[in-house]
Parts: sequence; C-alpha cells; structure tokens
Amino acid sequence: MITFTLNGAEIAHPGGVTLLHALRGDFLLNGPRFGCGAEACGACHVLLEGRSVPACALPVEAVAGRAVTTLEGLGTRAAPHPLQRAFLEEQAGQCGFCLSGIIVTAAAFLRENPAPDEEALRVALDGHLCRCGSHNRIIRAIQRAAEEMRA
Repeated sequence: MITFTLNGAEIAHPGGVTLLHALRGDFLLNGPRFGCGAEACGACHVLLEGRSVPACALPVEAVAGRAVTTLEGLGTRAAPHPLQRAFLEEQAGQCGFCLSGIIVTAAAFLRENPAPDEEALRVALDGHLCRCGSHNRIIRAIQRAAEEMRA
C-alpha cells in the first residue's frame, strides 16, 4: 500500500494508477479534472508538497510519504480559502472546468510571490487553458486574493 497525506489526512492506496485516477475514482474528489491526459491543459493540477503539479500522468507511487492538496483541501464551505472567495466574488469562471487547477496553481504561486504584478500572474498561469475566455476575471480574482492575503 502507498501511504501519503491527502488534504491533511493520512491515507493509503494500492497504487497502480495515476494520482488523478485515485483522487477522482477512489477518493471521490471532484476538484482535479481530466482534461488532456498529457499534462498540457492544467485541469488536473494539485499541490504536491506545496508545488503545483499535474496529476493526470503522475503515478500514485510518486507521492508515497508526501503531502497532496486538492482544491477541496484549500478551504471549506464555512471557511473558504481567499482564492476560492475571490473567484466567487469576481465571478471568475463560466463553466468552471479549469478553475480547480488554476486555483491550486495560484495558491502555490502566491505563497512564493505574495504581491505579483499582472504579467507575472499571466506567466504563472500560462500552462492552464480556459476555453471560456475568463482570463481577465481570473487575473482580477487572484489579485484580489493576493491583496486579502497580504492584509
């Protein structure tokens, strides 16, 4: 059995599948999504030891003994993460398919860069595809959350 920490809880999995498959199919988490399966769209991103990584091709065995955080682990309905709150307030998504990956990537990015400019945010999110064209609202939401997190 492969043991790792998932959203703060120690768990075990038999392995033999991708992390995304385990998260969605075995642990019933809806945050990370299957988009392309080739680590190119960003929909499946999770935090691995605080770093944003694609989960669609990452074997469960690669996270043994490590901490994985999904969108569900960032905040709760009662106490949402500042990014989750800002995305709602800015109405930053339309279909929402890409948002989980974008939000976890933004969380990792803001930890390293608490006061980014717009260009830095756009570079950090370059690997995330939003087919609805919500990019400007997404950037505004991340900037709003960054301000709140610095206050």
